[in-house]
Amino acid sequence: MAPLRYLSARLAQQIDEELMGPLGAFSLDQLMELAGLSCAQAVERVYRRDKYPRVLVCCGPGNQGGDGLVAARHLGMFGYQPTIYMPKPGSKDHYKRLQSQCDNMKIPTLPPSNELEPLQSALRSSDLILDAIFGFSFQGPIRAPFDSALPLIAQSGLPIVSVDIPSGWHVEKGNAEGASPLNPDVLVSLTAPKEGVKGFKGRHFLGGRFIPKALEEKYELNLPPYPGSDQIVELPYVEPSETQTQKM
Repeated sequence: MAPLRYLSARLAQQIDEELMGPLGAFSLDQLMELAGLSCAQAVERVYRRDKYPRVLVCCGPGNQGGDGLVAARHLGMFGYQPTIYMPKPGSKDHYKRLQSQCDNMKIPTLPPSNELEPLQSALRSSDLILDAIFGFSFQGPIRAPFDSALPLIAQSGLPIVSVDIPSGWHVEKGNAEGASPLNPDVLVSLTAPKEGVKGFKGRHFLGGRFIPKALEEKYELNLPPYPGSDQIVELPYVEPSETQTQKM
């Protein structure tokens, strides 16, 4: 079987657009629902509820944060105790709906604030972090309050699961220049992994079991088969490219 394709930022964006076009015919809400469910299932697979019940779900204001909100809701359904850290809530209607769904599940959300004390307190009372702050379309530099929040998250000593790409990493170069303090234990790539996570040393899952065959063939994604009814499949370690190695 041909090797799994790792995506550049441009190609990842193009595939997202096609998923919501005639070739995919998905709505954004559908894609977020499946992506967030994949992330929640990866958390459940690696971190048992009896040992890691309290999950701090860190959400940014974009689509990555929307995936985090969906994951928080599913984690609540799975019996975990999620808390949402979302200092800058998204303004779009679908984001507000996802927030309302979490509110209706009685999942607590820290009040929006640039202050770090609420985050520090939440970290002290958590067992696990789900990082859904920045996605593959992020362009640095990291701005407030996340420029101060990411180091706190990284220094917490808690296990970290990142959604699609660790927050602050470059989608193609990874963390070669050390822009992000995050070095997660688990990564859940969505649709297909991004070039910047080649060489990722933690457990790496692929999620988002929604790619139509026509789209997979068009872009030669060479996706691995998902086992049974799982929404995730674990990926093997892949050596970074020579260019990445020189920069890392």
